[in-house]
Amino acid sequence: MMRVYTVEEARLHEDFLLKTVGEGAIYIHPTDTIYGIGCDATNSAAVKRVREAKQQYDQPFSVIAPNKDWIRKNCVLSREAEEWLEKLPGPYTLILKLKKKDAVAPEIILGKDTIGVRMPDHWIQDIALALNRPLVTTSANLHGKAFMTTLESLDPVIENKVDFVVYDGPKQACPSTIIDLTGAAKIITR
Repeated sequence: MMRVYTVEEARLHEDFLLKTVGEGAIYIHPTDTIYGIGCDATNSAAVKRVREAKQQYDQPFSVIAPNKDWIRKNCVLSREAEEWLEKLPGPYTLILKLKKKDAVAPEIILGKDTIGVRMPDHWIQDIALALNRPLVTTSANLHGKAFMTTLESLDPVIENKVDFVVYDGPKQACPSTIIDLTGAAKIITR
């Protein structure tokens, strides 16, 4: 049965939650924009579970990077990309070329050479930092359905697939702005 934690409870049980995420748990987490489904982005089995929960098999997932050094080490950064990187943490997803495809599980990028990278202006960023590895972050909804903005809007199909939820109150239903930095910067609207 899925457990719901408040932010305060999640912080109190942080060591336990970090351990379970490190062991392959998938979970719903708040960000500075909407709720996402997350897991250890280096764990193929966990990423596959997220894909099954969302019923999304053909689009790459974004990650919450543990820090800017991880992004610089694993992604190609132009001068323009460096300028965007300085805006993090914030409500942006930067699409970057990967230097090292093995920095994440292959199920994240689905054979592509690019990755979406986030550093939310939110305490959830601390989880990636504490684990020192990237975390999957993809909207907590079935593919093509409405974003999760409250606990009541969590789709029962997804609810039955996740190990726990960290609930932080209602969100604004406005996903992060996507900036494609694989060439000249381009903002992608959705």
